[in-house]
Amino acid sequence: GPVGLGLALAYRDGHWAPLVAVSALTTALLLQIGANLANDYFDGVKGTDGPDRLGPPRTVSSGWLSLRQVGWATALVLGGAAASGLLLVVVGGWPVAALGLASILCALAYTAGPMPLAYVGLGEPAVALFFGPVAVVGAYYVTGRSLAPAPWLASIGPGALITAILVVNNLRDRHTDAKANKRTLAVRLGARATRLEYTALVALAFCAPPLAWIFGVGSRGWALSYLALPLAWRCLRGVWREEGRALNPWLGATAQLSFVYCVLLAAGALLWR
Repeated sequence: GPVGLGLALAYRDGHWAPLVAVSALTTALLLQIGANLANDYFDGVKGTDGPDRLGPPRTVSSGWLSLRQVGWATALVLGGAAASGLLLVVVGGWPVAALGLASILCALAYTAGPMPLAYVGLGEPAVALFFGPVAVVGAYYVTGRSLAPAPWLASIGPGALITAILVVNNLRDRHTDAKANKRTLAVRLGARATRLEYTALVALAFCAPPLAWIFGVGSRGWALSYLALPLAWRCLRGVWREEGRALNPWLGATAQLSFVYCVLLAAGALLWR
């Protein structure tokens, strides 16, 4: 994912700290799990997930766990993320502490509070920021203790593609979200504009290599990410053709695209310096 990409770029530049890398990957994983649990909990509190839900089953709405149990799980996982990130704070200082706190608050604010990000159309910017620059540049910084330009440009791709996962989710759920007064961008913009948003995000990811070459910070190896273009094309066709529950496979395919893209970009950066 994006944290792995940031670590790969740091290694390419001669920066490597195994314990810091493990801490960064563990913290990122726990933050992601904690954010998903928090979303499940607060959507359960609000009653957003009704019997007409189109996406995969969720813990609270399916009755697998109670609200109380999911709430405790959320607190434990986010607490674990804070604990695993202590080494990163020791290494990176107050900027890393601030980013860590902001990440935990964003995980909660996505569906909690008086103005949840997901309910007011701010989900996409938040995801693009935290899964793009915060993850990639943050991972590079705690390893290399510098803010080189390459990680900033490399963060465009994962930020765009992981945001595209959310766009598919919101496209699928726009009718049920509207009934629940969840004013996502898909609800506000409609189906066609949301599909155009998805297309623009996928295209933006593949603009990163030429931008890096133009600014003189990327190697020819970044072009290895273009091996993901066939999968990107399949995702685009699927998202433009399908509707409702039929979009679920393309949610997973977009997640696969983001992972494959990050792996290819990291491999290209390491193989061709």
